[in-house]
Order: sequence, then structure tokens, then C-alpha cells
Amino acid sequence: MATNKLLSFMKLIGMTFIMTIITLPANAQFLRTSYFMEGTHYRQQLNPALTPTKGFINLPVIGAVNATVGSTSLGYQDIIDIMDNGNDFYKSVDFMNRLKDNNTLNMNLSVNVLSAGWYKGKNFWTFNVGLRTDIGANVTKSLFNFLNETDRLEDNWRTGKYDISGQRLNIQAYGEIGVGLSRQINDRLTVGGKVKVLLGIGNLDLKFNQVTMNANLPTDARIEQLQDPTYLATQDIASLKNEISAYHANVGLNATLESSFKGLELKNNEQGYVDDLDFDAGKMGIAGYGFGIDLGASYKILDNLTVSAAVLDLGFISWKKDATKVASATSSSELNFEGSKYTEMINDNDPTSVISAANALKTDAEAYIDRIGGGDVLDYDLLQMKAEDADKSRKSALAATLVLGGEYGFFNNKLGIGVLSTTRFVKPETLTELTFSANYRPKSWFNVALSYSAIQSAGKSFGLGLKLGPIFLGTDYMFLGKNSNSVNGFIGVSIPLNKRKACCKQG
Repeated sequence: MATNKLLSFMKLIGMTFIMTIITLPANAQFLRTSYFMEGTHYRQQLNPALTPTKGFINLPVIGAVNATVGSTSLGYQDIIDIMDNGNDFYKSVDFMNRLKDNNTLNMNLSVNVLSAGWYKGKNFWTFNVGLRTDIGANVTKSLFNFLNETDRLEDNWRTGKYDISGQRLNIQAYGEIGVGLSRQINDRLTVGGKVKVLLGIGNLDLKFNQVTMNANLPTDARIEQLQDPTYLATQDIASLKNEISAYHANVGLNATLESSFKGLELKNNEQGYVDDLDFDAGKMGIAGYGFGIDLGASYKILDNLTVSAAVLDLGFISWKKDATKVASATSSSELNFEGSKYTEMINDNDPTSVISAANALKTDAEAYIDRIGGGDVLDYDLLQMKAEDADKSRKSALAATLVLGGEYGFFNNKLGIGVLSTTRFVKPETLTELTFSANYRPKSWFNVALSYSAIQSAGKSFGLGLKLGPIFLGTDYMFLGKNSNSVNGFIGVSIPLNKRKACCKQG
């Protein structure tokens, strides 16, 4: 069985995963380990109220570049195995045993082309121009079970029930121009916010809501018998009618594609169905506009106990009608048939009439098998998605994040123990992480933190943050071998600016 399209999809994911690990990001935003490191400005990416001790200018590229990859089930070695084993990767017992019912992959990429922050009285201002991309994919274990089942025996296409619904791919890319303001209200309370104008580059949402197959079809040998007049002359016609009435084939389809990318075109075949996607990078441009906000607050309950909270990326992008392409597929009567269709052709008094019924059944069965078994299960030939004219612009929400933190300080606040909860509402599945950290900060120019994140890495990874003057190094998920399924890295260099005035420091 051909699995070229599926293999290409998996290899694309794998290649992106590996490249991300090899080219660890220069300065990862949303670095949880930095959240309680008071001398850093990077923590403002998670809460705009957490002002640093000094202003800053981030150097282009090495000042603010982020890339994070995580999977619920696949580790580094799994991706290597997929690329090494070619068409046979899904036949590995170890690979299948590591899969969950739903297997997600999330990639988050961001670049701050320009960013800076500075103090003006009690206010701390920030400005940034950046690019961001969120990619989320979901592949079910049932898909790989299906591939293994049908690979073992060709006739498995003819009989059996399969449900490979739930595959999904979501991509969102946009530029942002943001202005932020943080202000110390009193000795205990600091609030902050950022407003962002968004320039939509593209959005794609592909959903296989339903892909089911249920068939009971005769073998080729049985069809030949039903076409043999000599054989039919000796058979009971009523029994043959009962047999033929039990044959059936049913395909349930419900798939949608919504895309807003300038330069992306849906190519149709002669029947009007989508058979290819064509992307011209030279035609890329602004495909939509939007707005977003970040809000945060920090409060000292006691001199050594601080709680904080933030909501990030509340907003949306409205995509232009002329940049939007829509396609959908629903169950086709072409592939669905019941045995009663053929029994109506049979004359109880004429055994040769079974031949006509058998010929019709053979034609429909071959069409079903060719469609299902002749190519990839997610082939355009099976889905038969039909492009539609977009009748209006469409909107997509940003991947909002809820942040909750608490920290207790020791030894005149030089040592802190913190707990951080982050919930990111990405597609196709919300990501939640709980991070515990210990932070040592004897000087504003020297901070070190050790963290442990318990959920996304399945408790298999530690984090580390180190600030030495203008240089910052860090990671939330250390690479700990072949089973690592969440990896990121952080290195940044910034130019320090003016200090916060003594009168304006928190007590």
C-alpha cells in the first residue's frame, strides 16, 4: 500500500523537530525558568508587570529568537526512526507502543526583529516588532493501526471497520507591533499591559472530522463463481440473494480546509475536486489584520511572599476574503452501496440473472478498493474535497496563555522558591505546564535558576537559567537523550539601559 503523502507529512514534522533541536533558539520567549529571575527582562514575555532592574535594547536576532518543539508521545529517537525506516516506520512495535490515542505536536517560533524597554519615572515602557508562528498537529493511533492492518493482508480492505477520524493541522503566522507599559501602583502592587497590532501572514486549519470505512465485499474468486453459469445452475437462488444482500461498502467523510495565505492556491482536477496545493512564496503578503493585548499584575502579600498572574495574547486576526480559500468533503454516494441494490437485479426463476448482479457488484467493489487501497488513506482521491468561494472574511483567535505564579523569598530575598502554572490554548490541544523553580540572585547582574517541569516533558526534564551581566543562557527542557519529547534552548545578549530609580523600587 502506498503511504507517500502520510510519510511526507511525518517526515516534514520530523525534519522540523530535528532542525529545531540542532539550531537551538537564540533567545526563547516564554521561558518559564526566567519567570522568578528578578534581574532579567525576558520574564516580561510571560507577565508584563514583572519589570526588570534596568532598561534594555535587544540585539537583532540574537536578542530575541524563540523556537520550542514538544510532542505528547514522540521523542527525538522516534523522529529519527521515522526518517531512517522510510515506508516501514509504522511497523515498529516500539513505535506503536509509545503512541497514545491522540498524538500532538506543537511548534512555536518567534523572532523579535526589534525590541527595547526603558524607565520613565514609575513607568516602564517596552516596544517590539516581531514575527510569530504557531503550528499544531494531531495524528491518531488508529491511523497507524489502520496502516498496519491493511498492510498485512490485501483482503482486509474488503472486510472490516476502520475509523481514522481526528487528524488535524493548524498553522498561524503573523507579525506584531507592540507597545507595553508597566507601573508600580504602590510598594506591593505592580500592573502591566501591552497592546499589539497584528499583521496576518497566513492561517491554515485542516480537519478530518470523520474518515470511516465499513465494508463487507466478496473476494475476486467468489465474484468469478457468481459469474459462472455452470456454478449458478446448481445453486439455490434464495441463498445467493441473502448472501449478496449482506455485501456493502460505506465511507463516512467530513473534512474541511480553511486557508488564508496569499500565494496559496487549490488546484482542481477535471471533476472539480481538489487534487493539489500550490504555494508561490513570491506572492506572500499581508493576508489579514488584527489586535491583541497582554495583561498582568504582581502583588506582595508579605515582604517575602509574592503572587502574580497574567493573560497573554488575548486577540484575533481577521483574514481578508480575497486571501481565503475554503474546501470541504462529505460522504459520497459514489462509494456507498448496499447489497439490496444488486438483489433487485435477480430473477428467482433465472439463475443467469445473478451474473448481472455480480458484474455490477464487481464494478462497485473495485471502485471502492481502488479508492481506499490504491493510494494513501488521506489522499485527495479519497477525500474528494471541493473548493468553495469564500463568501466572507474569516477570523482566528490567538493562542492565549494564562499564567499564575507564586514565590517565597529567603535570606533577604536572595533565594527564592517558586511555583508557576502556564496554560496555553493552542490548537488542536491545550497545553498546560506546572514548573517548580529555585532562584539564587545575590546581584542584579548575576541570577541563576534551576527548574523542574512536570507535565509537557512527562517529568523527564529539568530547566536551567543563568544571567551574567548582559548574557543570558537558559532552557526549560534539557535534552536528556533519545526519549526527550520536549526541547528548547535560550541564549540572549542585550544592551543595558537606565536603572530604575531608588524611589520607585518595590519594598
